[in-house]
Amino acid sequence: MRPGPLALTAGVAAAVTAGVLHAERDGRLPGAARWRRTNHAGAGVTLVEGLALAVGTTLPLLLADPPAAGAVAGAALAGIVDDLGDAAAAKGLRGHLGALRRGEVTTGTVKIAALLGSGLVGCLWSDRRVGAWSGWPTLVGAALVAGSANLANLLDLRPGRALKVGLVLGLPLALRGRPAAAAVCASGTVVLPPDLRGETMLGDTGANPLGAAVGLAATQVLGPRGRLAALAVVAGLTLLSERVSFSRVIGSTPVLRDLDRWGRPR
Repeated sequence: MRPGPLALTAGVAAAVTAGVLHAERDGRLPGAARWRRTNHAGAGVTLVEGLALAVGTTLPLLLADPPAAGAVAGAALAGIVDDLGDAAAAKGLRGHLGALRRGEVTTGTVKIAALLGSGLVGCLWSDRRVGAWSGWPTLVGAALVAGSANLANLLDLRPGRALKVGLVLGLPLALRGRPAAAAVCASGTVVLPPDLRGETMLGDTGANPLGAAVGLAATQVLGPRGRLAALAVVAGLTLLSERVSFSRVIGSTPVLRDLDRWGRPR
């Protein structure tokens, strides 16, 4: 996409995101109370940040990149199911799959299926638009979109962490003309300050579309081998999270710890 339309996409994303946040602060957002939560520090926060990012990212993509809009919207809906449902019944990939083996369908299981479905639709649609459908690379791309959405959620455990990773990975993709990356980076920049202050949280509703947007933008610039390599990294980190605490690793690594704490009030 040319710089002009790309800048317009980012501008609309930022404006819509800011509008949703202001509506919540002014008490004009219906149902805002349902999005109130307690963060890791025991403080009251709102998950409306995630809703703002999801809406802000999706709306400009409806024209700029419809396949990306579908993938982002699907990831957001999957997050809403988990955020507003009984997400405490099972934790982690192992917990949800274990519940499924016992015949229990958790909201997390529904979310996983929704992420895979929206990732497949988005990647297939995106590949076919450029005549790139070639079987397994599209399936790998779909898994990359879904896996990226899930991984972003796993990173959303401290203020600003998931957004920082999303921005670092998304900005180079935006500079390569990917509308999905431009939109989510613009929205992410708007919600980052209140997230760092611990006033708001992405929740699944925001973290999933953050990862999905970056993941789909990555599939649009990567070839088959690149998609496979990226999926291997995402899958490896996801499996590692089942055994190792990301927060503990980051806290024990000085460089990562400083980057993770950057921007938060001391």
